[in-house]
Amino acid sequence: MARIKPKDLELMRIIEQFDKPYWTVSDLEKVLHLKRECLHVALHRLVKAGVLQRLRRGIYQLAGQPPDVPRIANALYLPSYLSFESALARYGILSQIPYTVTFATPRGSKRMTVGETIVEFRQMRADLCFGYRLEQGLYIAEREKALLDALYLMKRGRLALPLGELYLTDVTPEKLLVYADSFPPYVRQAVHALLQ
Repeated sequence: MARIKPKDLELMRIIEQFDKPYWTVSDLEKVLHLKRECLHVALHRLVKAGVLQRLRRGIYQLAGQPPDVPRIANALYLPSYLSFESALARYGILSQIPYTVTFATPRGSKRMTVGETIVEFRQMRADLCFGYRLEQGLYIAEREKALLDALYLMKRGRLALPLGELYLTDVTPEKLLVYADSFPPYVRQAVHALLQ
């Protein structure tokens, strides 16, 4: 690890003043008031000194903290919201912890790596992208919507979901049925079978 120079300590203090899960090169250019060429040299030094951690090309965070992968990925590919296995596991509906962080998006499907975590953005029809909220800087599907999103992909053969292992005690059946009305009939049938 390289020695931290006084000017790098000053740059670090400026960065620490902001509560951001990650920094792009453009963000750092604005905050640190450095020209792009000088900034790249400073970033290289800060990464080498262990002050910054490179999460992916052009994306950095202060070292020593685990990356908030869902918030970072969500901000990198908008519009999107955490859903499917990731949201179901977060709510305790799915007991398995998924290795991949999964989002729904009306944009094209995409796969990326943030830090050491694989993130998948799965395309949904635009009219099915509803039922989510902003929670601590992260767009996340409501319980019922995450379940419907997962059933939708499962019925289309794009997701395996262990229906017999789901914990549905915190799912509101009335809301599930109302939201299901926006989905194709095969999803509504799956919902009715699940609730019986």
